[in-house]
Amino acid sequence: MDRTTPPTYTAFVETRRLICGPLHEVAVVVLRAQQTQPETHALVLNDDTGQAVDLDLGGGEDAVAARYTVVARPQPPKGRGRPKLGVVAREVTLLPEHWDWLAAQPGGASVALRKLVHDARRKGGAADRARQARDRAYNAMSTLAGDMPGFEEASRALFADDHERLMTQMLAWPHDVRTYVMQLAEPVPA
Repeated sequence: MDRTTPPTYTAFVETRRLICGPLHEVAVVVLRAQQTQPETHALVLNDDTGQAVDLDLGGGEDAVAARYTVVARPQPPKGRGRPKLGVVAREVTLLPEHWDWLAAQPGGASVALRKLVHDARRKGGAADRARQARDRAYNAMSTLAGDMPGFEEASRALFADDHERLMTQMLAWPHDVRTYVMQLAEPVPA
């Protein structure tokens, strides 16, 4: 997923949404919840992927917050490419006839590859975003509701892109779980 902001995370205790936000904030709230109610188990999900995240909650609130605070990455040393534009040199493995075709393109291999990527993103962007939304919703749904009534039919509805049937299948589920699954099922705008 192309984004300039750090990902957000959502914590659940049982089937109730506890908090949504940056990982360092979520981790501290989860720590507090486990300190006040040691018998409960919090589940933290990455909102970009819908997958569960394991947290190390040792060392107190300051240590937990520091452990999960995102620090800006240092700028890599200047090298090949056009760093001011964000161009990064990496390796690509192709067959000889692919290299021959790329070399014959105006501007060379790099320009041709960039044009191909832009074209593919433009043509498949909406479909890619819909697939990513479906996958993250399914990951979260499996984790949070895999043993709830209607899960199999809800999964079928999700993969059929039938959100109305999906909502119908999730009616017996807790409100926070339904809301979260539907939130993740919506594609992120371009």
